[in-house]
Amino acid sequence: MAQYELLLPKMGESVAEATVIKWVKQIGDSIDLDDTILEIATDKVDSEVPSPVAGKLIKQLFKEDEVAQVGDVIAIIETAAEVGSKTPETSAEAPVVNEKAEAIPGIDQLQDKPAPTTDFSSSDRFYSPLVKSIAAQENISLTELDSIKGSGADGRLNKDDLLNYLANKNGGQKSTSEQPKPAPVAEAPAVNTPTTVQAPNKPATTSVSGGDEIIEMDRMRKLIADHMVMSKSTSPHVTSFVEADVTNLVLWRNKVKNSFEKRENEKITFTPMFIEAVAKAIKDFPMVNVSVNGTQIIKKRDINIGMAAALPSGNLIVPVIKNADQLNLVGLTKAVNDLASRSRNSKLKPDETQGGTFTLTNVGSFGNVMGTPIINQPQVAILAVGAIKKKPAVLETEHGDVIAIRHMMFLSLSYDHRVVDGSLGGMFVRRVADYLENWDLNREI
Repeated sequence: MAQYELLLPKMGESVAEATVIKWVKQIGDSIDLDDTILEIATDKVDSEVPSPVAGKLIKQLFKEDEVAQVGDVIAIIETAAEVGSKTPETSAEAPVVNEKAEAIPGIDQLQDKPAPTTDFSSSDRFYSPLVKSIAAQENISLTELDSIKGSGADGRLNKDDLLNYLANKNGGQKSTSEQPKPAPVAEAPAVNTPTTVQAPNKPATTSVSGGDEIIEMDRMRKLIADHMVMSKSTSPHVTSFVEADVTNLVLWRNKVKNSFEKRENEKITFTPMFIEAVAKAIKDFPMVNVSVNGTQIIKKRDINIGMAAALPSGNLIVPVIKNADQLNLVGLTKAVNDLASRSRNSKLKPDETQGGTFTLTNVGSFGNVMGTPIINQPQVAILAVGAIKKKPAVLETEHGDVIAIRHMMFLSLSYDHRVVDGSLGGMFVRRVADYLENWDLNREI
């Protein structure tokens, strides 16, 4: 009998670790090729890890709720045939990607921060990468860390235990380490790519007296909640509004939608048109396409536009269209439809929700005319597009002003007032509206 080492697979260039949330196969269970061994969770996406071999599970190297790094051996499978334990494409060490920001006159570029130097290997106690990172940032020694009582399985120290300890130590003041940290970087998917299942387990409910019900947040909702609170505490939000006459846009789509679907086998919605206008406006006002690191402004080279999508579970996910400015309207339509479909069917890869530089959310899909969205950190702006409504509007003609029925919509831009002032934010959202209002009725695609 041979033994096969199952590695935690690569899940995207922005994902380097995952949490084990459920072992589907238990020790002693028989396994067929492509059977699901376990379920794992990354930042926003839950995934199933399939088996590349047939055999019997003889060892689980991580417990549920423990964090594994990409390339870690997570299970041992006994097989009848001799197989390799590792594939050459997969490395236990997550590679480092050196991404350089564009040069900005007068502003030094962001330098790579040295990794924490605290040695945790001498401890018999398990610590997750997040706990280690917080401990290193707060200068918690290994001896002190070992003395903190944990509430996890087998006394494991989790993030909340450490943050509560730091709060008590600092006289009730919360540590800055409580803010979520960006995920480390790993390579793009290679072998044993997991099947994505974004829909989380149904939250547990507990009935209490009086007919009220306590519903525990699922994992994704907790992440969203933490991210939203962090964004509001990080960025001073300002929102600017513009009402746009998109009659030409509506008439053009009505004219071409049937022939477009017949030719491209794709339905054309308003979303790719909105994204095209946003990408053009970003080129006109590139300082909206930035992020902030302390006192440094990082101007992004690429225009990667995230589109907020509601999941069947009621949660929200933001798949990203990379280099949106380089796609024509046909390409944008196919990208939008593909990402939206795979979002609904829980087939997104973890890397497809990473790397956005600007976000678009369509509150009009719920019948809302406008909204004040929260910025998707570390971005500095997010645009909400409202429902398109027929309304009476005043038109200027050569014979004087007239009232006509027009297709109108509101655009609302929330932006980070640390780096985007009202003039820039206002001009940007006005420019997006201009591109939509001046849509060519005779445009060919």
